[in-house]
Amino acid sequence: MCEDMQGYLVNNMVDNLAVLRMKLQLKQVELADMVGISRQTLLAIEKKQRPLSWSIFLSLLFVFFINEETRSLLGVMGIYTDEFDSVIKLSKPSKFWDK
Repeated sequence: MCEDMQGYLVNNMVDNLAVLRMKLQLKQVELADMVGISRQTLLAIEKKQRPLSWSIFLSLLFVFFINEETRSLLGVMGIYTDEFDSVIKLSKPSKFWDK
């Protein structure tokens, strides 16, 4: 996946992060704990004072994707796009899984 597409998805996540979190009725500290970051880091990301890394993006995406309340919003918000879905489905498993 190209960096431009990653940047697009990350920016859309940042723009909608507080809304998604509130939809699940999670406090910042609760969501931060779920993805392995501090509440201060999550707060800074929500306020656009700190960039959202790709790895944290993927962790947040997983949290929101597994919850029915937020899954459908991901497409509407441009966070989980058809292109991203295609990339995930076309990705080959690593050799680790072949053992």
